[in-house]
Amino acid sequence: MTSTRNVRLRGLAALAGVALLATACGSGSSTTAESTPEETTTNTNTEGRVAVSYEGGIAVLDATSLQVVDQFTSEEFTRLNAAGDGKHVFVTTTKGFQLLDTATPELTDQTFAATTAGHVVRHGGKTVLYDDGTGKTTILETADLTKEGQSYTSPAAHHGVSIVLEDGTLVTTVGDETSRSGAVALKANGTEWEEIATNDECPGIHGEGTAADEGVIFGCENGALLFQDGKFEKFTAPDKYGRMGNAFVSETSPIVVGDYKNDPDAEGYLLNAVTLIDTAKKTYEVVDLPENVQYTFRDVARGTDDLAYILSTDGSIHVLDPEDGKIVNEFPVIDAWEGPVEWQDAHPAITVNGDVAYVTEPAKKSVHAVDLKTGEVTATGTLDQVPNEMAVALGAH
Repeated sequence: MTSTRNVRLRGLAALAGVALLATACGSGSSTTAESTPEETTTNTNTEGRVAVSYEGGIAVLDATSLQVVDQFTSEEFTRLNAAGDGKHVFVTTTKGFQLLDTATPELTDQTFAATTAGHVVRHGGKTVLYDDGTGKTTILETADLTKEGQSYTSPAAHHGVSIVLEDGTLVTTVGDETSRSGAVALKANGTEWEEIATNDECPGIHGEGTAADEGVIFGCENGALLFQDGKFEKFTAPDKYGRMGNAFVSETSPIVVGDYKNDPDAEGYLLNAVTLIDTAKKTYEVVDLPENVQYTFRDVARGTDDLAYILSTDGSIHVLDPEDGKIVNEFPVIDAWEGPVEWQDAHPAITVNGDVAYVTEPAKKSVHAVDLKTGEVTATGTLDQVPNEMAVALGAH
């Protein structure tokens, strides 16, 4: 049985002290890509391709059969983020954001230069790239990724993230190479950006997710930060240290599911609680999961009926209803596994598109497709290498 700890939204005075730069990022939610592919949860189309990274390369799989279509040599460790157009995937390399065309397929020469390629966010027809090394935000038209719009460079480089809302508002994190404190909202005025709102009450700000009605959530080391209707509001965690680093969202639900950690000295990357943030009711709740449900930042996704799907170390997908925080179903999929020693290490991951979840099983060099309506494994693909990260592109081929 789950237990809950509730806390209402309230303002905070700016906190003294700062947090160190976080490195582990989720590949997560419907808008961020560290926080996961932009998967509209009502889309049940399973045609397309799945890109899977491994040490030194990338495999492109057929999304239905999970058979390897082609493979490409790349760097030792790369991250994958769906570009949002149903065709391309951004591969983060030491040179920047390199485009993988999953339709051809082809690892193209087109690269958006970045000294430290970081978050990719897809929302409202825009795909936004963030360079941690320079603090530069690059705004692209999702329908035509060669069409670059305005850019913005933060006053100081940091591990950050940006999103552009439907009215053109740019919301971006604030920090420097040693700490991060909050976020700022900006409006374009010609070639310049004008500040319309700011908040500095979010130490260690990390991750991003956009819920229904453009409720944008960022994680903090003491709660979460919401930007909606032109203003910021702060949620306070029930623990002195209550870090949310990744937001898992559906743009048809006002409720955000976030990861949660309340022990800054805990070893490893396994977590056993989630945050539930209702951006409409302005409530924040921490839900302790059953003891057997442990996960990392790669193991939560939103899917059909706006439910949350948690791939646990017991090998099952546990289905969580964000409305009440209860586990409502369980689908055994892979063998039990242990948490990674380093966050970059290959370990089971989940990404969802509509009614289909894709799950990696590094121990067996496999990728599985799971029907989220029935829990049935509908396809399994086996690689010659150990799979690490995934991204789904669902354009017609």
